[in-house]
Amino acid sequence: MRANFIFSEVWIGLRRNLTMTIAVIVTVAIGMALLGVGLMINSQISSMRDYWTDKVEVSVFLCKKNDPFPQCKGSGGVNEQEQAALKTQIESMQQVQSVEFEDAAKAYENFKAQYKNDTVMLSAIQVGDMPESFRVKLKDPDTYEAVIQQLNGAKGVSVVVNQQTFLEKFFGLLEKLRWAALVIAIVLVFAATLLIGNTVRLSAYNRRRETGIMRLVGASNLYIQLPFVMEGVIAGLIGGVVAAVLLIVSKVFIFDGVQLYLFNNSELSWETLAGVITLTMIIGVLICVLASFVTLRRYLRV
Repeated sequence: MRANFIFSEVWIGLRRNLTMTIAVIVTVAIGMALLGVGLMINSQISSMRDYWTDKVEVSVFLCKKNDPFPQCKGSGGVNEQEQAALKTQIESMQQVQSVEFEDAAKAYENFKAQYKNDTVMLSAIQVGDMPESFRVKLKDPDTYEAVIQQLNGAKGVSVVVNQQTFLEKFFGLLEKLRWAALVIAIVLVFAATLLIGNTVRLSAYNRRRETGIMRLVGASNLYIQLPFVMEGVIAGLIGGVVAAVLLIVSKVFIFDGVQLYLFNNSELSWETLAGVITLTMIIGVLICVLASFVTLRRYLRV
């Protein structure tokens, strides 16, 4: 009997304040979805950092015939003896862990693998256009500046490129996207909290006569407050389900789509997504419950 009464009161409250309830559901859904996206981006960044940290290299490109670089002017290219001498010089550096020579053919194969979807680029570049280089792996990626200083201007070297510079810019962009999503999510969660409070306050005011009678017949505070709290829980659950659908769509159409251009094995897993969905649903429901309790303590006067 008591359960039937509570559920009937919940249904009455949701029906009377349908517009406000829908507004709460939409706000919770968008807020939790953005929070989930921020968490997914954070997981993706961590995975990518772990993947690329061990693969950061310094690329030492060798002069080709008629290269436009100032240090290569008048050079007919680098012969085998000069290559061997340069390799010995690089291997003798204490910061260097390993050195691998990449000829034009291998560089072209790597180029084709990276730009396999860009037919225009592939048609414009030939094997002979690719420079030869030494791929230098460092013991500590943070020591790249000392290596670059020693190799810049060395005989037969056209340019020295540190891959970590490009990665830092890329990760910096991802960090900004993550924080933007989290800030917007926090704002929307705050808005959802205010909406929930107003919805509960309006529902309590509309049913002040019923709650007054319940108090007079000896009903406890918890029994009186439970229908209002359940309204918030239901709105939070529905908003969490909508957010879960949005996160699944984001995973399939955004994260998996971007993965094609990242050239690594840091794909966002379904297990990670399930954890994010579970966390956002719990947060959404907790926000609704807390907002309901706080509002009832302040405005439920019978």
